Amino acid sequence: MEFSLFNILDILGTAAFAISGALSAMNRRLDLFGIFIIAFVTAIGGGTLRDVLIGNTPVTWMENTLYIYLISVVTILAILFRNYLNHLRKSLFLFDTIGLGVFTITGVEIGIRNELDPIISIALGGMTGAFGGVIRDILCNEIPVIFRKEEIYATACLLGGLIFVIMHDQNINTDITYLVTSLTVIILRLLAVKYHITLPDFYPEKEQK
Repeated sequence: MEFSLFNILDILGTAAFAISGALSAMNRRLDLFGIFIIAFVTAIGGGTLRDVLIGNTPVTWMENTLYIYLISVVTILAILFRNYLNHLRKSLFLFDTIGLGVFTITGVEIGIRNELDPIISIALGGMTGAFGGVIRDILCNEIPVIFRKEEIYATACLLGGLIFVIMHDQNINTDITYLVTSLTVIILRLLAVKYHITLPDFYPEKEQK
């Protein structure tokens, strides 16, 4: 495997999402098998959906077993160091945010490489970044973060994807584009949570719960 910045970020995103999946599974007190399953689907769910939609089969993790080994190793580490990670109240949020930012840019980049329309490429970035977490939350019997009104999640993906497309069209250095875009998504979500920034709420006050 060629270790370009793109591939390094892809590995980072895979590891971050695998850890977030493992932590989420342990929070729900799943057994060992359940922890590994949740870690795997969180790490590969968005990328698998992307690859299937663009006809890139066999999907990436089936062609490159590095991803399977990587997810297995980081899941074992998450289990071994679960007591330490549990003391970090925002560990799950942090790893989920890192995965979101990194996978958004990999999704957009793959869309561009396949010469897809910029809007479709941005959508692929959002799917790659968000849908592993959607599957994780559904399997853990929780409302997916992307659908919670108190969270800025998909919006951060789409804005990051838009910035990526603009920078790419301006022929800005690819590595700089990767870093700026992923950091934009991460910082947007961190700021949104810190300052309680949400999308407009259209529900009448009496319907609030």
